[in-house]
Amino acid sequence: MSEPDPATLWIADQPLVLASTSRTRRNLLEAAGIAVETRQPGVDERAIEEPFSSSGAPIEDLASLLAREKALAVSRREPGRLVLGADQTLECDGRQFHKPVDIAAARNQLAALSGKTHHLHSAAALARDGEVVFEVVSTADLDVRPLEEAFVTRYVEVVGDSVLSSVGGYQVEGAGVQLFSRINGDHFTILGLPLLPVLAFLREEGCLAS
Repeated sequence: MSEPDPATLWIADQPLVLASTSRTRRNLLEAAGIAVETRQPGVDERAIEEPFSSSGAPIEDLASLLAREKALAVSRREPGRLVLGADQTLECDGRQFHKPVDIAAARNQLAALSGKTHHLHSAAALARDGEVVFEVVSTADLDVRPLEEAFVTRYVEVVGDSVLSSVGGYQVEGAGVQLFSRINGDHFTILGLPLLPVLAFLREEGCLAS
């Protein structure tokens, strides 16, 4: 391999393919110095979840399964390319939560999380030519402080439609941090991508300067 370009940390011949249209995940990767191209994975997440839900498997396993399926779907369409898939699931009291479908659902979800600890499971999988070459899952535990109904209503009004863009109805890097009394976990895990182990793998693969 040629000497790394001092102007960039990414030294692979081609950019990493992100099997997602998530702006947050793309921003995390690019901020870390990774050249990224995005692809729509085109997988039916609910069809994958349906048989899983009746299997009794841990909810964090679903995040891993979805990340793998996204990476594999795109890697089969992109021969020779390294493809990253990622997903995140939220669990509270043994119940799985999804992105709220509307503002009313967001308010109900925040009320359900009020005063409780929930768990964010973030998974990543890297695939090449239809085979998974690396995968990881990481969990963060978040304590939501008791929330008055008036605060939930005001919070939703303040953050607007962004409340619909994440599985928890919040962004901890913004006003969503006011929902919590304690956060225990990796910051990148909370944002939906266990970035540090992904970076370590990419360095081992010779994609990043080390």
